Amino acid sequence: MDSPKKISGALVSVYSKDRLDLIANQLSSLGITIYSTGGTRDFITKLGIPVVPVEELTTYPSILGGRVKTLHPKVFGGILARREAEEDLAQLEAYRIPRIDLVIVDLYPFEETVRSGADEAAVIEKIDIGGIALIRAAAKNYRDVLIVSSRDQYDELLEVLASGKGETTLETRRSFAKKAFDMTSHYDAEIFTYFDAGEDTALKVSKRSARKLRYGENPHQKGLFFGNLDDLLEQLHGKEISYNNLLDIDAAIGLISEFGETTFAVLKHNNACGLASRERLVDAWNDALAGDPVSAFGGVLITNRLIDKACAEEMNKIFFEVVIAPDYEEDALAVLKQKKNRIILRQLKRGLSEKTIRTVLNGVILQDRDLATETAKEMKLVTRQGIGERQLDDLVFANKIVKHTKSNAIVLVKDKQLLASGTGQTSRVDALRQSIEKALHFKFDLKDAVMASDAFFPFPDSVEIAGNAGITAVVQPGGSVRDQESIDYCDAHGMAMVFTGVRHFKH
Repeated sequence: MDSPKKISGALVSVYSKDRLDLIANQLSSLGITIYSTGGTRDFITKLGIPVVPVEELTTYPSILGGRVKTLHPKVFGGILARREAEEDLAQLEAYRIPRIDLVIVDLYPFEETVRSGADEAAVIEKIDIGGIALIRAAAKNYRDVLIVSSRDQYDELLEVLASGKGETTLETRRSFAKKAFDMTSHYDAEIFTYFDAGEDTALKVSKRSARKLRYGENPHQKGLFFGNLDDLLEQLHGKEISYNNLLDIDAAIGLISEFGETTFAVLKHNNACGLASRERLVDAWNDALAGDPVSAFGGVLITNRLIDKACAEEMNKIFFEVVIAPDYEEDALAVLKQKKNRIILRQLKRGLSEKTIRTVLNGVILQDRDLATETAKEMKLVTRQGIGERQLDDLVFANKIVKHTKSNAIVLVKDKQLLASGTGQTSRVDALRQSIEKALHFKFDLKDAVMASDAFFPFPDSVEIAGNAGITAVVQPGGSVRDQESIDYCDAHGMAMVFTGVRHFKH
């Protein structure tokens, strides 16, 4: 087992000076020689702590506007020398290179500069060269050198210095090295993404925060979430969010983002089983629940409005796992928190990634998220029968829902209420029959209801079945070589149909 190694020299070159005073004082108190340059050296000097300028070590000044400061054999030799290799140590002595056993570096804020909208010249200047080279060198030689690559590690470093009295263990050094390579790989991925500029010539995905889930889709599967949920959601109450919860939450946020008016949705296994838009939130909830009160059991609820006490009391009458809203009245939270495991989330923003990624075979597939939402003006009437304003609103409403429903999908709507949907069926006719059966089971009157399909009808049988059930208006993408047969059936039976020209498969 490797014995702890004493730190004799430390190179400190940081962009942020946060808590640097504590670290410099600790290093000095342990008798560790500090090497530094530029603003970091000036900061430590003002503390009254001895510091050796890197320029004194290398005998070269900082040049090219600060672009070249630490890139020198007297710096990298002191970091990369293998302490157990006699030849390396002899060369350190011959060239008067001091050992550097601790490297503290943070990188120029490249990501932040890109997000700020700065021009390209400013962005390029924030590509760190010396810093990232120092990090990689120290991490590579972790058997002898401790690398601190982020100010987020400063508290841990202070604890290591205090408890080890200036000595570090191999286990500690390897742990810090792992974090350093995580940092450098993420940094390079962000630089590539900037230069790739959406051309997708290669896929670089770097999510640095890992969240261990209880399990994956099933208890025998391991589950992890990579990303920062806190950017999107604030958990106010309840148990830990599960893998399946995350899938439903993602589907729920994508669905509710389609609606501007007061809307409530209930989801189960990524599909809406209830959805309604109303003037009052409590009415939207009651009508959404009515769409399928059986499937709502254990479901995920989402709304685009603040939840008040009246609505919370109605919601609290059933068991559900998750509720998401932009905010809650305090009295409403008190009601909803009566179930200790119920997950209550505040949605901080609506945005989701503009790309979706899935693993397939021995690789991954990437696509643009389906952000197309057809308006009434984009719906082309193809039948003699016209459409009134109410039904047109319902067709737009239904088309939004079917876009977020697993294919093959059919959605039935009336008065901005989801009556039923047929989801994930192997044939469109089966999806339609499933939706009609469910609607009738829950006592809905389909007379003058509308139907939305996520893809075209290959035969006229679907519009015929729909018409016989009382449905009088249909929205579909169109595009079948037999579209005219469906149009002819509608014309012969007083049904209206519009084409959008946009398919919304979801697998």
